[in-house]
Amino acid sequence: MKADIGGANARWAAAFVDELARAGLRDACACPGSRSTPLAIALAAHPAIKLWMHLDERSASFFALGMAKYAQRPVALLCTSGSAAANFFPAVIEAHYARVPLLIMTADRPHELRDSGAPQTIDQIKLYGAHAKWFVEMALPEASAPALRYARTIACRALAESASAPAGPVHLNFPFREPFMAPEGDQNGLPPEPAGRSPHIIIDNSAAAPSDHAVAALADEIRGCSRGLIVCGPNDGVDYAHEVAELAWRLNFPILADPLSQVRCGPHDRRMVIDSYDAFLRVGGVVQRYVPELVLRLGPLPTSKPLIRYLESQNDGCRQILIDTAGWNDTGLIVSRVVHSDPRSLCRALVTALAEHKAPASAQRWSQEWLRLAGLTRAAITRQLQALPVPFEGRVFAELAALLPSGAVLYAGNSMPVRDLDTFFPGRHDALRFMSNRGANGIDGVVSSALGAAAAAAGPTLLAIGDVSFYHDSNGLLAAKLHQLKATIVLLNNNGGGIFSFLPQAEHPHYFEELFGTPHGLDFSRIAAAYDAAFTRAASWEEFRDAVARGLEASGVNIVELQTERAANVRLHHKVWAAVESAVRTAI
Repeated sequence: MKADIGGANARWAAAFVDELARAGLRDACACPGSRSTPLAIALAAHPAIKLWMHLDERSASFFALGMAKYAQRPVALLCTSGSAAANFFPAVIEAHYARVPLLIMTADRPHELRDSGAPQTIDQIKLYGAHAKWFVEMALPEASAPALRYARTIACRALAESASAPAGPVHLNFPFREPFMAPEGDQNGLPPEPAGRSPHIIIDNSAAAPSDHAVAALADEIRGCSRGLIVCGPNDGVDYAHEVAELAWRLNFPILADPLSQVRCGPHDRRMVIDSYDAFLRVGGVVQRYVPELVLRLGPLPTSKPLIRYLESQNDGCRQILIDTAGWNDTGLIVSRVVHSDPRSLCRALVTALAEHKAPASAQRWSQEWLRLAGLTRAAITRQLQALPVPFEGRVFAELAALLPSGAVLYAGNSMPVRDLDTFFPGRHDALRFMSNRGANGIDGVVSSALGAAAAAAGPTLLAIGDVSFYHDSNGLLAAKLHQLKATIVLLNNNGGGIFSFLPQAEHPHYFEELFGTPHGLDFSRIAAAYDAAFTRAASWEEFRDAVARGLEASGVNIVELQTERAANVRLHHKVWAAVESAVRTAI
């Protein structure tokens, strides 16, 4: 009987995994454990799936998230029963809000061992709550033909559900009885199906195309509008840069392009792209002077707080239209129309619908004023950065703009790095991929996420990250050592939580350092050594450039640390804002 259980586990798990491969799964991340043995062996044995082993579930889950974000296809996650599954939760939350396709597979005790004091047993039913798009409590394995069809059907459905818009995490909970292993000589269960065979069920999740009615209504709103803007928020999915650029040029609508939108840089027409709005929208008078009639918002909220405040201030007489594949990104309650559509298809349809449209002369004057503001701002930032005598975190991203080769991935940590990326990274005519965990905006798991992206990327990957975030996920570096990954990490070390120095908490010095500044005094070179990562502490911009350039060419992980001081960093940011205000006031 026990041999029959082990054999059924192996055959059933092999059928499930084989179907995942037939449906398109190519990568899976797993952590050691006993209860998950049938699935782990099936994943390791399948020739079409690459298994990435990790020792820590939390790092594994963020690694899978970064890989899935970059590749735009589901990545599977496997762990044993108990608290191991809880360690996936932060990445599941991020995947839910960032619309990243993950397939979470958690092993579990069979039903008779639950609520009975069995070790390593917790309640795993709907463990991730509303953060999982779909939850399935899998049936106990059997080797019968109906049971194997069931396993293959759920595999197809789960992978398709994870990838369908809005993409997100799917959770399958697998109860297994002992013995987990098949009899000797039958450890792999069923052999894989013949290569090229179609999936058990073909599920077509086509991107949502806009309806003719929606396109016509939107085109009617646009006609006659002389003061329009296009705001492109973070985007890991459809590449719509060429289409939105053509629409903007036809309408004379400036594009305020978050770097994470993938519109700020690239070979597309960038004549209407503005990359310095975060700086000039801080200047008093700009918001009041430049009042749009219509704003087309593509995707989630942008990173820039000044831009968000600007949009929220335009709630009288300005129509704001949200274009997104799904969801509801309207924290200011200011949107007047929502179009759930693939943004590329919608922009293309609007270009066709407005083929005979002639933008009024006033629209050209409007766009020229925005572009002039942008040019004055970028020039002022560049001059000020060159004049600053000490290491400045914002300048890092201007330096990286000159150092990163075409096709590189720039992964930005949350808190200050992604904000400085937005402000200080200018547009470029060649393609770069910008990434960040902006679903829940957390600082955890960022090292592992970037390494997951590096594992999927063809070009070099650079992570720019703060010291506290790096500390949070320093054990994620083990993945690079185990899997021989290549990445460059720019570590912005201000010995604590730098973003709090910009917030009102800094006005309470008695409690500030203990509760918010949180200095740690860590020597990160020792952490680098533990994982065989190269480490350079740059003392000048020349050393920084040289170290980053060497890191982009070298193998393995290369960490370049730039030490800064939190209070000085705030003062230097304000110097840049003052320089921008001085330059912009000449235009308004």
